[in-house]
Amino acid sequence: MRIICGAHKGKRIIAPESLPVRPTTDMAKESLFNVLNNYFYFDGIEVLDLFAGTGNISYEFAARGAVHVLAVDINAKCVDFISKTSKNLNFENLTVIKAETFQYIKTTGRKFNVIFADPPYDMEGAAKLPDAVFDRNLLKEDGWFVLEHSERIDFSQHPNFFQMRKYGRVHFSAFINVEKSEVME
Repeated sequence: MRIICGAHKGKRIIAPESLPVRPTTDMAKESLFNVLNNYFYFDGIEVLDLFAGTGNISYEFAARGAVHVLAVDINAKCVDFISKTSKNLNFENLTVIKAETFQYIKTTGRKFNVIFADPPYDMEGAAKLPDAVFDRNLLKEDGWFVLEHSERIDFSQHPNFFQMRKYGRVHFSAFINVEKSEVME
C-alpha cells in the first residue's frame, strides 16, 4: 500500500503479514479520495476510521492534512502498527485507540465530517453499521459515512443512502444526513 497524495505522496507502507487484515486496494482508495475531494476540503475535517486495520485510510487522510484522524481497531497488533507508522511519518494529527467498533460508537460523544468503516466482509452485523452511526448522530452537518463492503450487501434502500461506487471487488456505499445535507439539493 502507498500514500497517494499530500505529505509523503508515493510513500510505500509495508504491513506485517501477521496482521489479520484486507487493506483497501490503492486503486479503490485513490478513486474514493477523488470522489471525496469534490465534497470536502481535507485540511478542515475530522475523520473517524473504524476497523482501521493497517491504517491505510487513516494515513491518506492524515497526509492530506485532516485536522484530526481517529483510527479505531480492536486488534492490538493493528493498533501497535498504526501507532508506530504514524510516529515514523510524524502524523501529529492521527490518534489510534484499541476498541471494539460498536462499543466505541455507543460511547463516543464526538462528531466527525467523515466516518470510514472497512469491516471484515463476512462480519456478522456489518449491515447494522449505518444505523449505529445515525442512531448516535456521529456525523457533523454535511458529513459522510462511507462503508466498504462486498457485493452481497445492498444499502440502496437505507434512508440515509446517498451513493454506491464499485471499484473491482470493492464497493463503497456513502450515507449522509438526508434531511440536513446540502448535497441532495
